[in-house]
Amino acid sequence: MTKENSKNLFLGLTGRMGSGKGEVVKILESMGFIYTSLSDIVREEIAKLGRDVSRAETQDIGNRLRAEGGAGVLGKRTREKIVSSLISNELHNNWVIDGIRNPAEVVELRKLEGFLLLAVNADMKVILQRIKDRKRSTDSMDDEELMKRLDREWGIGEPDNGQQVGKCFNMADFIINNNTNLEDLKNEINKVLNLITSK
Repeated sequence: MTKENSKNLFLGLTGRMGSGKGEVVKILESMGFIYTSLSDIVREEIAKLGRDVSRAETQDIGNRLRAEGGAGVLGKRTREKIVSSLISNELHNNWVIDGIRNPAEVVELRKLEGFLLLAVNADMKVILQRIKDRKRSTDSMDDEELMKRLDREWGIGEPDNGQQVGKCFNMADFIINNNTNLEDLKNEINKVLNLITSK
């Protein structure tokens, strides 16, 4: 990173599906943060297939990319895209980076000066209800199947280069609790931003 780029703040997000990362993104975007996601790289691979895929198959594709390019490949490629954008546009904006699911991705993104990892947390009961309420075609409505996917995402039964959200949680600089409503979530985010800017 150049000295000029050190003015940027990069907030990475990790957390279970249904924890509310998308709402955190919307709130930060409303504050002027530029959005990007490691999942964009996975979606580029999915687009090559020319068909819809399930969440489980999406997880498989992400794991394949990590197996082929190393556990941190999605973080590395996202970091390179951000740096390229900063250089070409000379932007000094703040960024929110979603979709972090492996510790090696955190390591790659920490190479961005000003990077901090936020873990978005919610009770399992709340998560299950949110997933059902959003009614995505890629989400099962069966509790047992949902728990299997949530466990897999957390890292249970996954290889080291697979999804390891639980390990990412342990690397977080801040944890944001999101069990209630949007107003409380905004307050949580503002508390974190105040702590960051006061340092």
